[in-house]
Amino acid sequence: MLCIGFGAMAQSSKASQALQEWKDQKYSMFIHWGAIYSTLGGMWEGEKVSRGYSEQIRAHHGGIYSDNYAAVAKRFNPALWNPDSIVALAKAAGMKSVVITSKHHDGFCMFKSAYTKFNVVDATPYKRDVIKELSEACKRNGFKMGLYFSLIDWNYPQASPISESNSDPITPEHHQYNLHQVTELLTNYGPISELWFDMGSLTRTQSKELADLVHKLQPDCMVSGRLGNDAGDFCVMGDNDYPDYKIATPWQTPASVYDETWGYRSWQEHGKMEDKEHEKLVGLIKVVSRGGNYLLNIGPRGDGSVVEFEKEVLLRIGDWLKVNGEGIYGASANPFDHTFDWGEVTVKNDVVYLYVLKLPADRVLDLKGVSGSIKVTDNAGKRFATKDTKEGKQIILPADFTLDEVKVLHFPHTKAVNISSKGINVPVLSRDNAVKHYSISGADYNSYYRSTVAYSWHFAGGRVKPPVLVYTEQEKGKTISVSLNGNEQQVLLNGSVTRIDPVAVSFGQMFLNGPYWSGIGWSNGDLHNIDPAQSWPVKNGKVWTAQPSWKNGEQYELEVTPDHSYYVLQEITAAKATPYVLRFTSGDGIQVFLNGEEQAVHNNPSRDTLQREYLLVNLREGKNQLVVKFYNRFAEKTVFSIDKDVPQELYQQPLNISFGPKSVYSDMEVKLYQPVSPHRDMRLPSLMIRL
Repeated sequence: MLCIGFGAMAQSSKASQALQEWKDQKYSMFIHWGAIYSTLGGMWEGEKVSRGYSEQIRAHHGGIYSDNYAAVAKRFNPALWNPDSIVALAKAAGMKSVVITSKHHDGFCMFKSAYTKFNVVDATPYKRDVIKELSEACKRNGFKMGLYFSLIDWNYPQASPISESNSDPITPEHHQYNLHQVTELLTNYGPISELWFDMGSLTRTQSKELADLVHKLQPDCMVSGRLGNDAGDFCVMGDNDYPDYKIATPWQTPASVYDETWGYRSWQEHGKMEDKEHEKLVGLIKVVSRGGNYLLNIGPRGDGSVVEFEKEVLLRIGDWLKVNGEGIYGASANPFDHTFDWGEVTVKNDVVYLYVLKLPADRVLDLKGVSGSIKVTDNAGKRFATKDTKEGKQIILPADFTLDEVKVLHFPHTKAVNISSKGINVPVLSRDNAVKHYSISGADYNSYYRSTVAYSWHFAGGRVKPPVLVYTEQEKGKTISVSLNGNEQQVLLNGSVTRIDPVAVSFGQMFLNGPYWSGIGWSNGDLHNIDPAQSWPVKNGKVWTAQPSWKNGEQYELEVTPDHSYYVLQEITAAKATPYVLRFTSGDGIQVFLNGEEQAVHNNPSRDTLQREYLLVNLREGKNQLVVKFYNRFAEKTVFSIDKDVPQELYQQPLNISFGPKSVYSDMEVKLYQPVSPHRDMRLPSLMIRL
């Protein structure tokens, strides 16, 4: 049986339909166009401004005063701007919607606003509402339109001072200003498919108020995850980021034709057309094969014209999609539990599409996990020979098969064809052998990280006895949703206590390293086999300093600036391999590694002063290295402790759920029941299922 996708958030049928329509678009046009930064084109007083993106020239060039910057608007009169032509280009490129910058960080509004004169109608000779005219063009052409809206505004008097990170707090006055302008955008310009918020560091209340406002004014409008505080309908990857992991929630990758800028840069080097077309087409295919949407940006000139190079890249991709787009639009993600060196896979209407991006040396495409008779053809109807192997199928590419462009093969997924995952045969299901399903969580851009929102397992055989849930104090009291072979139930974790009897374990002294500028969810260097007597061998690596006075279970404070982290190393020696329960206290985000392997990671979504949690680790015989990263986003100090003297106890309870009909393999999935947000980390790191 072919299993595609993963549960999304519970919504009304109307909202679910709008969300599905958004997900099915797959490919849209992003437009960074502003009256001032597009007119400047990355230049100030005849000099190139190479630091930062060109649309942020106001912040990245230290010599631009606000009045001098605002004066550039008087030069904006884009005679070559034609909204119908923009929509026609997007259509010819194979895109399904446009998302344009209604207001970027500089605060200049490309729409008529009653709340500021710093807008395209009142401050330029053009005196026409760009957003209004584009919305009308979209309506005429049956096209969807979304809007980008910057949550920070460098022109608003009550805004916080500009920081390099762009993740600035939003004052109450500024928040009300944003609410007013979002109301204008969702009231005056017809249906908006998505509102693409960006930057700023909002409170949880501010994020919720904006999300609620959007859904009140336009229930079908999707809210981007960059609103912060896990309030978005879909999560957003980093710029030009192509994830290679399973994402459980709707998501999108924003990409630009050039990595160096989004807004127009007059001196931008383009490179070879063929290379850029291939790069962005591969980006589209990768995103769709992993279940996401691709938002590809262009930056028109100040006169409204589209850069010819960018236009040609889009049209070339559009030509490819006219022939090969069937497996892109409305497609589901790769159904296999693995990716392929030779390319990517999507599924639509019971057809499996294979995108050949690299020609294997032996001219063979391995399809592990496929059984049954398959008929592989290309879009011209040419058939390709196949061969059975112990692990699945192989497709034999003939000598005349070349990759002058991305080639697409496909085969029907009939009842006689099976795509199966490689099952595991283990007595216990845990985080270590689970397929992890992710989203993106965080309060703001600086604290976003890859959150774990579900575990799933494909394992050998059914069982006579019911599975048993095993967990620590960390998981106790939470309600989880468990699905086993299609049977689902909600389970309150309230089992009985059982004691662990660890073997002799000794804890060495602690070492400190840092601080480093570092977000949560990634490491500043290799955490395998650390030599605490040496500096950490990374760029700007610091010395591990022994802390002989530190004791397990005691809390310590460290002075730290925002967005910086400390690492604490402690060596643990075990007489034999043994499980052991530890308790951690942290002031903000935390990431735990044992022998270089990540055990747990999360941020601080509630911005609590302290967070405490239990974690079951499996110590190996002999020396172990425990490394804990303590990440600080907002505070001036970070608080931490590593406590070893906690009750060595687990909880267990039978799982009263049927395996169903006996089969060779079974499938189980675990996630939180009714989480605060579909993007929020489960924080179930020690949950296990004994089979």
